[in-house]
Amino acid sequence: MEPTQGKKKKISLLFVCLGNICRSPAAEGIMKSIVEKHDLQDVIEVDSAGTSGWHEGELPDERMRAHGEKRKYDFCSRSRKFRKSDFDTFDYILVMDQNNYHSVRTQAENPQQVAKIHLLIEFSRQYSHYDEIPDPYYGNSSDFELVLDLLEDACKGLLLTIKNDFSLI
Repeated sequence: MEPTQGKKKKISLLFVCLGNICRSPAAEGIMKSIVEKHDLQDVIEVDSAGTSGWHEGELPDERMRAHGEKRKYDFCSRSRKFRKSDFDTFDYILVMDQNNYHSVRTQAENPQQVAKIHLLIEFSRQYSHYDEIPDPYYGNSSDFELVLDLLEDACKGLLLTIKNDFSLI
């Protein structure tokens, strides 16, 4: 994916989970923080969405926000539902688990759109024994902490991939 001629197009990332209140807004907040630390906010833009619209307009789960605050993250985006038009807007659509992958995949209309969909855990460097980012919603404090560990690692790996793919190093 080459930037367009003239004004460079930002590289756009969309994180997707079920309700857009735990994993994907946390991934969005973590990635925004990493992007800022690398001074790439003029190059990379980040958003999140859910495959369901159950929580549309709501802030992230208060437990996820509290765990994020302990790590100096601000998870403040409002939930929204994934739309077919997101395929036109985003370069990477990063889903948290197989169910979300299939929900997004069924909306893709061509191979180019399918190629944009990735399991976020594929970018993990330290947690190769996980095949998805588990949903902590019905879990306890340690489940939220594990998800944040997985998201931090996968987002760092994602940034390395983007830097290599777009020669940003």
